[in-house]
Amino acid sequence: QVQVVESGGGLVQAGGSLRLSCAASGRPYGEYAMAWFRQARGKEREFVAAFRWRGSGTFYADSVEGRFAISRDDAKNTVFLQMDSLKPEDTAVYFCAVGWPAGPSRVRSAGEYMIWGQGTQVTVSS
Repeated sequence: QVQVVESGGGLVQAGGSLRLSCAASGRPYGEYAMAWFRQARGKEREFVAAFRWRGSGTFYADSVEGRFAISRDDAKNTVFLQMDSLKPEDTAVYFCAVGWPAGPSRVRSAGEYMIWGQGTQVTVSS
């Protein structure tokens, strides 16, 4: 089974940037999706960004649209999350996930993802 490991988190001032990486141990089978979720202390896990292997391109949460960008390096089975103009409310543990959502309308649902990393902490100071 494919495993994923996140890296790149850290402490940054508001307005700064970070780039997260998610390295997969192999290429998932079929028409998979890879996504980033985040969970702030005391809050539920929420969708951040994703792409589907084929079809409908990339997906973003409204709260990060225009500031974050998801990309991938297929040769290295790695997904990136470039985070710019960071805000204190972006502080959370960020998780990488692999899943097989039934369609574009399911891409943002955490329940569609079966493989999760351990997470990487992102802290944005004001």
